[in-house]
Amino acid sequence: MTRPRLLLDVMGTLVHDPFRRELPAALGLPFDELLRAKHPTAWAEFERGEIDEATFFDRFFRDGRRFDGPGMKRAMVAAYRWLDGMEELVRGLVATGAELHLFSNYPTWWRHVEERVGLSEHAPWTFVSCEHGVRKPSSRAFEAILERVGAGPEECLLVDDTPENCAAARRLGLDAIEFTGASPLRTALAERGVRTC
Repeated sequence: MTRPRLLLDVMGTLVHDPFRRELPAALGLPFDELLRAKHPTAWAEFERGEIDEATFFDRFFRDGRRFDGPGMKRAMVAAYRWLDGMEELVRGLVATGAELHLFSNYPTWWRHVEERVGLSEHAPWTFVSCEHGVRKPSSRAFEAILERVGAGPEECLLVDDTPENCAAARRLGLDAIEFTGASPLRTALAERGVRTC
C-alpha cells in the first residue's frame, strides 16, 4: 500500500478512555458491577445521536436509579489525555505528510476530547458517530468515511483498538491494525511501508 489514508480511532487508540477506571470510580461501583447495572443500549444510542445528554443520564442505569450525571461527565472529561507515545507518533506521521482522519464512535462529548487534547491540530474529525447516526462496525459507518475522504477501501488503513471494528474493515476491503500500544503500532506501520518520523 502506497501512502494510505490513515483512519484513526480516537478513544482507546489515541486518547485514554475513562470507561474502565474513572467512570466506575465516579459512580462508586466496581467495573464488573457497573457492566451489570448499566442500560444495555443507552450508550450506543447516545453515540449515534439518537438521545441527548439528559436522556442518556436518565437511562444510564437499567433500573432507572438516580445519580450525579454531570459529576460523572466531569470525571470522564478530566481523564481525557493522549495515550502514552501516541502524540509523538501522530506528530511523526504528520511530519511525513501522511493523510490522517479521525474516525470515532462517540457522543457529543467528542468536543470535550478536542478541548482537552487538541486532536484537530493533527487531523480532522472526519467522522463522529453522533453526527452520522451510525457507529462502527456497521458497514454504513465505513461507507460514510470512505465517501468523506474520497477514497476506495484499498486506499485506506484503519487503526482501532476494537477487534470487531478491525474485522469489519477487513471484510469491506480495508487494511486494519488492531491497536495495542504505540510501539506495536509503529512496527505494524513500518511493515506496511508507512513512516512515522
